[in-house]
Amino acid sequence: MPNDIVDAGKPDPRWGAHVAYPAEAEPPNPFENIPPLDYPGGEKPPKKKRRWGRILVRTLAAFIILFVVLVGWLAVTAPLSKSLQPPTPPSITLLASDGSPIAKRGALVGKPVDASKLPKYVTGAFISVEDRRFYSHWGVDPWGMGRALFRNIGAGGVREGASTITQQLAKNAFLDSDRTAGRKLREIFIAFWLEAWLSKNEILSRYLSNVYFGDNVYGLTAAAEHYFDCEPGELTISQAAMLAGLVKAPSRLAPTGNLKGARDREKVVLATMVDNGVLTKTQALGIKPATPRPRPVKLVPDGTYFADWVLPEARDTAGDLSQESTVTTTLDRRLQKAAERAANRAGLKQAQIAIVAMRPDGRVVAMVGGKDYAASPFNRATQAQRQPGSAFKLFVYLAAMRAGLTPDDMIEDEPVTIAGWSPKNSDGRYEGKITLRRAFQKSSNVAAARLIQKVGVDAVIKAARDLGITTPLPREATIALGTATGSLLELTSAFAAVAGDGYPVAARGIDATAEKSWYDRLVGTRSMFGGKVRDEMLDLLSASATSGTGREAALSVPTYGKTGTTQDARDALFVGFARDLVVGVWVGNDDNTPNPGLSGGGVPARVWKDFMQQALGIAPPPPPPAAEPDDGNSTDGNLTIDPGIGPVPVEGSIEGLGMNVQVKKDGTIKIAPVPDTGDRPPRPPDQ
Repeated sequence: MPNDIVDAGKPDPRWGAHVAYPAEAEPPNPFENIPPLDYPGGEKPPKKKRRWGRILVRTLAAFIILFVVLVGWLAVTAPLSKSLQPPTPPSITLLASDGSPIAKRGALVGKPVDASKLPKYVTGAFISVEDRRFYSHWGVDPWGMGRALFRNIGAGGVREGASTITQQLAKNAFLDSDRTAGRKLREIFIAFWLEAWLSKNEILSRYLSNVYFGDNVYGLTAAAEHYFDCEPGELTISQAAMLAGLVKAPSRLAPTGNLKGARDREKVVLATMVDNGVLTKTQALGIKPATPRPRPVKLVPDGTYFADWVLPEARDTAGDLSQESTVTTTLDRRLQKAAERAANRAGLKQAQIAIVAMRPDGRVVAMVGGKDYAASPFNRATQAQRQPGSAFKLFVYLAAMRAGLTPDDMIEDEPVTIAGWSPKNSDGRYEGKITLRRAFQKSSNVAAARLIQKVGVDAVIKAARDLGITTPLPREATIALGTATGSLLELTSAFAAVAGDGYPVAARGIDATAEKSWYDRLVGTRSMFGGKVRDEMLDLLSASATSGTGREAALSVPTYGKTGTTQDARDALFVGFARDLVVGVWVGNDDNTPNPGLSGGGVPARVWKDFMQQALGIAPPPPPPAAEPDDGNSTDGNLTIDPGIGPVPVEGSIEGLGMNVQVKKDGTIKIAPVPDTGDRPPRPPDQ
């Protein structure tokens, strides 16, 4: 076809008069004039330059974010001020009320040192043996790590460490001692952090002020005083070398227990000082081994029952735990010795004993938590949770007096059943209708059960709570006989409330000299019993202590108290007061096994009396007058003999040494343990 094409719409001479068909237009290209998306203007930039630029920017941003997070983490977990604090709380000395020391707890932490003011050989000894490149690295020594790794692989185990002085400071001040990769990584980060913010002198000073030297001694100042009775600046070369050598294994190399090991290590330190240029060989050869000269100190026990109990309160009182402190307690040394003598004179074999003595305002003046602290530091006065037995009847009768009853009101001393519970008097004796005074005096179980039924369990629980009992108390009538458990300290505090006519009483071992906060003043207000309630309670407690189950505790001065004996004689107590002293005594076995023949009116009452006579400086009460002979006849209890008429039928009983001997008219003799005086709860029906 010829190239010339007839215009559309005109006749084509080659085809006659026909009009040529119009040519079909090509469809438009939708992508025409649109440049490639990735390349503005349609031109390709260099691919590699653009990719690496993005990677560089993103990496830099990630590094900045990571750095900010790391700095924030270090600022929170490793504040620089913490590196100034000792790694363990320093010692606290507890003083008795007269200012004499009674116990010392905690580590011996010395005053901080300034490394720049110490002799060069002192700092040189530590740097030479612990971190010879201390002044040239940035917290971590790669060469030292490589050397230690090589030697440990050759030895087949860890034989040499690679921690710098900065890393040791990081570990001592901020981390624990576990050997994990995570802890080591944190140690390295903190070391860089310390190096970035502290000078080398500050790092070395803080390290020397807190490092451990054995014998519970922390810091160079304390170590110099403890081992050589001198100040850090007065140490000789040999003494400085010995102390620097202790850091590797302080507990094992302490010269007070391993002088040979300490001296062997001293030689190693001297050799490193020569290698590091601190000493010459001639100087090192002329140095004699150091000889410890421990500073003489007055021995103070580090633990007693009272010290264990009062220590948390003492630390709160001391406040600043970064330095040694002394705190005066309420303990009376004379009364403490009297309590210990009374406990020792009890003559107990298997059974344990606890004694708490306090003033009516709660100040504890003596405490015995067991027969021997060294053998058993468990404090039975504060930690043991035991049943109080009939001593809990204090709260039952307090609820009754609050309800308007009086000691002269009558109550049935006869068996009773309450919701399927049938308590009984342990001696099996019932007196019918008696006064509340007599019921409390003889510690009648059935009378206490009737009372709690009359006044309500809630009223008894409220009375106990008001007087400071915080242990769980079930809403059951059986609590009238002391089936709920508690501590001797808390029970004695409740009796102190009656003695001081104010409740509740909080036992404390530190004098409350500080100004109370508004909250303490609001919730810590003491209430008085009001009306005749306290006088009525004193009436009841006096009857029990002078002529009732607690008569063995009677003193020659007005005496108030209550006995308590639990089921099967597992626990026996006497809690009471005279003048301005409130005392509780507990006796029992740690394994809660029975003690046949034990009762609150026996050993506990006698121990209580022994202590009170010493504490108050009073003589024992005079013995009862002997009965005058009548017509030549002599009498001893119910045993009657008339020597003038020869043998006669004999009938009667004799009690003594825990035994009861009964002689009947027919001559038969029955021997049995002395029946309890009535203050122990009965055995449940199913036992």
